[in-house]
Amino acid sequence: MARSSSPTRVRLANQILDTIRGGRFEVGHHLREQQLSDLLQVSRTPVRAALTLLAEHDVVEARRNQGFFLKARPEELHRLSLEVPPTADQDLYGDIVNDRLADQLPVSFTQAEIARRYDVDRTLLQRTLSRLVNDGLLERNAGRGWTFLPTLDTGLALQNSYDFRRILEPQGLLLPTFRPDPGALERLRIQHHYLESHPHIASVDARQLFDTDAHFHETIAGFSGNIFLLQSIQQQNRLRRLLEFGGYVNRRRVRDWCREHLAILDAVAAGDNTRAAELMLAHLGNAYRAAPSFAGKANGAATGSVAP
Repeated sequence: MARSSSPTRVRLANQILDTIRGGRFEVGHHLREQQLSDLLQVSRTPVRAALTLLAEHDVVEARRNQGFFLKARPEELHRLSLEVPPTADQDLYGDIVNDRLADQLPVSFTQAEIARRYDVDRTLLQRTLSRLVNDGLLERNAGRGWTFLPTLDTGLALQNSYDFRRILEPQGLLLPTFRPDPGALERLRIQHHYLESHPHIASVDARQLFDTDAHFHETIAGFSGNIFLLQSIQQQNRLRRLLEFGGYVNRRRVRDWCREHLAILDAVAAGDNTRAAELMLAHLGNAYRAAPSFAGKANGAATGSVAP
C-alpha cells in the first residue's frame, strides 16, 4: 500500500486534527513535531509523516526549515476527517479474534491449520499472528503452534473481575498516598476528548480504544502510590484484552465511558477524591451492565462488546 494511504499515518493525522480542534488553534499556529510527539506518545518520524499528509490536504502549510503551520480555518476543520483505508491485515485480525470469541477456534493451533481455515498467504498470516502476539492476545508455543492467552471468557469470570475492580479501584483514589500528576491528567483528558468528539467513532481502531481505556485505569491506579494495586489493574487489563479487541460493537458506549472517565479526571484535578471514587464506582457498574452476554455459548465464549 502506498505510503500516503497508510492506515497508521491516516489515524495519526486524524489525531492531530482533533488536537488542533481541541486546542482551538488559530490559522498560522506552529505545529511543533516534538510537542505532538510527546502528546500522542509516538516518535517524531510518524508525526512528520502525518503532518505531511495534512499538508497534502491543505490543512497545514510546510515551510522549508521552519516546520508546519496551520492553514485551514476553524469552519473547514470542523467537517474534516480523513478516511482510514481498510487492510487485509485488519480483516484477518478481526476474523481470528471473533472466531475465537465464538469458540470456533481452539485455544491452541498450528500455523498450517489456521492458514487452511482462512485461505491466506503465508506473509499476511505471519504478519497478523505477530500483531496478535504484540497485542498480548497470542503467544508462540515452545515447540510449534500458537496459544491464545487467558481471558475473561465466562460470565462468572467477568462478574468476578468487575466485583474485584469495584472493590479496588475506588479505594485506590482514597489512599493517603494518592498523588496525581497534572501533566498525565492533561494528556489523558486530551486523549479522551479526541475519542468523545470523534466524528466517525466507528472508524477508530479497537487497539486505540483499548489502549486509551487501559492507560486511564492504570494511570489512576499508579497515582495511588501502591504498586500492588497497580499490578492488579494491569493484570485485569491483560485478562480483558481479547474481549476488548473483539468487541466495541456498541460505539455509543465508547462515548459514554469517555465522558465518565473525563468526569473522574475533573474530580481528581479538583482535589475531590471522594467524588472521584464515587464516579469510579458508578463507572465500573455501568461498564459491567454494558458487558457482553455469555448466554447460549457452549463454552462460555462472549458476544457483543465489553465496556471498560
